[in-house]
Amino acid sequence: MAKRGKRYSEQKDVRVDFTPMVDMNMLLITFFMLCTTMIKSQTLQIALPTNEKVEQNEQNKAKESEAITILLDSDVDENGVATKEYVYFYEGIAMITPDGSDSNLQESEFLGNEDGVARGIRAVLQKKNKDVYTKIVDLKAKWKAKEFSKKDEVNDSIYKAKAKEIRNDSTLTRPVVIIKATPRASYKSVVTALDEMQINNISRYQIDRITHDDSTMMKPYWDKREAAKK
Repeated sequence: MAKRGKRYSEQKDVRVDFTPMVDMNMLLITFFMLCTTMIKSQTLQIALPTNEKVEQNEQNKAKESEAITILLDSDVDENGVATKEYVYFYEGIAMITPDGSDSNLQESEFLGNEDGVARGIRAVLQKKNKDVYTKIVDLKAKWKAKEFSKKDEVNDSIYKAKAKEIRNDSTLTRPVVIIKATPRASYKSVVTALDEMQINNISRYQIDRITHDDSTMMKPYWDKREAAKK
C-alpha cells in the first residue's frame, strides 16, 4: 500500500490595505479644523482724534500733562549681548539745559511689585494712570467674586467689556506712553515695557525712535556708567 505524501498548505502573503485610511485622515483633519478655535490676531488699538475743535494751546497743555516717555538702554559685552538693563523716563516734553548738564530725565528700574506695592517704573505708570487703574482694580474684584454672573464665560465676557469701556473712557485722565529704545537696548527690555502697559491697564502707547534730545539727556548717565567701569 502506497504511503500518502505530506500535504503542505499553500502560503499566502498577508497585506493590509491602508487606502481607506486616507479618507479617514481627511475626515479627521476637516473635523479638527472646524472644531478648533483659531488664534485671533492681536492688534494695537489706536485712539483716533475727535471732531471737537480745541485750541492749540489747550492741545499742547493736555498732551504735556498726559505724556510720559520711557527710554530703554543696556550695557553690552564684547559680543554685543546685553548684560544689564536701564530704564529712564520723563514726563511731558524733553527739557534740557543748553550745555546738557541737567534735564527732566529720571532713572528707574523694572522692579514690579513687592508686598503688593508697585515699585520702579510700574509705580510711576500706575500713578500716571491712577483714574483708570483704580476703577479696573475695583472691577477685577467684582469679577473674582463672580458678581456679574455665576457662569464663568458670561462673567469673563462682562468683565472684559466693562474693562475696555473704562480704558477707552475719554473723561478719565489717561497717559500717553511713548517707548523708545537705544540701539544697545535688549529685546527683553522692550517686551517688558510692553508688558507693563498691559499690567497697568494703559491703552494709549506707542514705540518710537529715539531723538537727538533723548540722546543728549542720556549722555550724563552714559558717562557715569563708563566712569564706573574704569
